[in-house]
Amino acid sequence: MEMIYLLAIAVASSIIMFVLGWVVNSRIGKNTIGNAKERAQNIVEDAEKEAKNIKREKLIEVKDEWFKKKQEFDVETNKRNQRLQHYEKQVKTKEENLEKKLELLTGREKEAKRLEQDLQSKHEKLSNKTTELERLIAEQNIRLEKTAALTADEAKKMLMENMLDKAKSDASQAVKEIRDAAKVEAKKESQKIIIQAIQRTAVDHSVESTVSVVQIQSDEMKGRIIGREGRNIRAFEAATGVDVIVDDTPEAVILSAFDQFRREVARLALERLIADGRIHPARIEEVVEKVRTELEEEIMQEGENTLIKLGLHGVKPELVKHIGKMRYRSSYGQNLLQHSIEVAMLTSFMATEFGFDPILAKKSGLMHDIGKVVEGTDGPHALIGYDLAKRYKEHPIVVNAIGSHHEDIEMEHPISALVQAADAVSGARPGARREPLESYVKRLENLETLAKSFEGVAKTYAIQAGREVRVVVEPDKVDDVFSDQLAFDIAQKIQEEMEYPGQIKVTVIREVRKISYAK
Repeated sequence: MEMIYLLAIAVASSIIMFVLGWVVNSRIGKNTIGNAKERAQNIVEDAEKEAKNIKREKLIEVKDEWFKKKQEFDVETNKRNQRLQHYEKQVKTKEENLEKKLELLTGREKEAKRLEQDLQSKHEKLSNKTTELERLIAEQNIRLEKTAALTADEAKKMLMENMLDKAKSDASQAVKEIRDAAKVEAKKESQKIIIQAIQRTAVDHSVESTVSVVQIQSDEMKGRIIGREGRNIRAFEAATGVDVIVDDTPEAVILSAFDQFRREVARLALERLIADGRIHPARIEEVVEKVRTELEEEIMQEGENTLIKLGLHGVKPELVKHIGKMRYRSSYGQNLLQHSIEVAMLTSFMATEFGFDPILAKKSGLMHDIGKVVEGTDGPHALIGYDLAKRYKEHPIVVNAIGSHHEDIEMEHPISALVQAADAVSGARPGARREPLESYVKRLENLETLAKSFEGVAKTYAIQAGREVRVVVEPDKVDDVFSDQLAFDIAQKIQEEMEYPGQIKVTVIREVRKISYAK
């Protein structure tokens, strides 16, 4: 019984424990499920917040991208509108030109109709006169037969001889009148074309001088320019080949040289030295060389700008450089580049009126004096320019126009004659040229060329208004002993071959430089 009783107690305890475990486990499960639901709810809420943030960021990015695209679209639209406006202006200009040409053609058509009517009227009058002449001939035949007792054949022969002589005389007179009228009309037409060309070009009058003035801040700077015992001014004159005149003129230094390029190099170099404040021989040579290099680059740019201004292209770089050099040359006191541009425009206008290619005409006019800037050659500048253009394979019409504008060679195309006429028109206008300046510059150029013809001479500078020529020799070819003989020989040749007032001082400079660097 005790065993049964214990067994019953054990079973009851197990049942109770099972029930208690089930109850506890159920509660723990409910708590876990609740916590899980709560965590799930938190995750969902966090996900929704993150989604909203991502959505907001994406909307901001889309708005920024849209605004950027809108700005690009607006910029592109403005550019297109500007191009459209530019094209509209071009179209309007072309329409105006076409209207002018239409008016010109209409006027010429009216003139042609008038001439045709005059010709028709003259033809009718001639027909009437012919009929009248035939009637008179018949009457004369009858009278001749009655009065002279001539046969019809004899009278016809006599009459034919009379009329033939009369016709020849009338024809000769008519031909003479036509020729005279044609000459008058041709002269009027040519004058009209030239006048129109002159009116359509507007190049400034330009008279070159041989001095430049450099402004300085105070007269104290003059002493620094001169340097101790004049070493700075001597170094500057030797490096540039110009005269530096330091006189009583307040706050100004004058640079004198017939070569415009040298004078411009000296002016810019002196201005930089004054602004820098360091003025000594080594610095002078450095600045002068730097300025000379920069100006040579500007010469190329000047040539390119001139071609762009005239609407020309396809010119070889070497010719472009020579065109830029014209900026620093003069012809009878007239700036050579301005003169060449003026001739180019005049030639182009006249060529258009005559129906020739205006581009070739413009190029021929621009390059007609290009031989004047070629250095180291002797002979007429027209032939020098002819050889230069031919060497760089310029168009044959342009080459012939360059060589023939002073009739050194035969003209092969009417454009050559137009270039010659435009050159004469440009040089003949009042105030365009000054003969005394040109002759002065020519004398100095001849002086430098003569001195440079000797062997061993590297550079020559005519200074002091032609009263002195400085000759820089190559030290490895000319020694000190020969330098003295060279100065004497140059002076003798100048005395024999040149005409000049007063006397000319010949200074031979031989300089040996040895350079080393401390590292």
